[in-house]
Amino acid sequence: MNVSVIIPALNEEEPIANVVRECLATNIPSEIIVVDNGSDDRTADRAREAGAKVVGDPRHGYGRACLAGIRALSPACEIIVFLDGDGSDCPEFMKQFVDPIAAGNYDFVIGSRTRGQREPGSMNFQQISAGRLAGWLISILYGVRYTDMCPFRAIKRDALEKLSMKEETYGWNLEMQMKAARAHLRILEVPVNHRCGVSKVSGTIRGTFVAGARIIATFVRIALAKL
Repeated sequence: MNVSVIIPALNEEEPIANVVRECLATNIPSEIIVVDNGSDDRTADRAREAGAKVVGDPRHGYGRACLAGIRALSPACEIIVFLDGDGSDCPEFMKQFVDPIAAGNYDFVIGSRTRGQREPGSMNFQQISAGRLAGWLISILYGVRYTDMCPFRAIKRDALEKLSMKEETYGWNLEMQMKAARAHLRILEVPVNHRCGVSKVSGTIRGTFVAGARIIATFVRIALAKL
């Protein structure tokens, strides 16, 4: 199946070229789209030089960047892979995401960093706890248990379109997981390894607080929405 990779990026000048090259080395994606989310460094140039298609959305927001990437997809795309641009995700696991979808067995495959091998310091206590708590609450609401809100994931394009994603900030990943569970998509969680990246969110107290607030707001909004 035709696979496209979307990589939201904000000031990822140092790691982005390696991320793109690692994705290309899998020989899986037909296109790699890096969304420059208002960087003030050479993120876009580095990504383009490494072989990615670069689109821009200057309005900061993780969800906004993901939505911009979706708008830039080629018409032939059938499976969309999302991963971060800070070098923390491991593209060599991409086959484990794409194959179950291409085989027709699943619609949505998400990584679990907590079930895989993590470099020391690659995830803080808040990230681990938030992923497990969200997974527990989602299991109560929809009967689907996640162990992480890992940004590394793959989904059928037509399945994603049915979810009507709207979140423009840090709640994007949780919105997808909740809506996928509510829509009864066939969901698979796979363990993935995780490396230390250049985090602009979890690496700061303010960033952690802001992300946490958006995630809570997203959970409440989706949970209270009509089925």
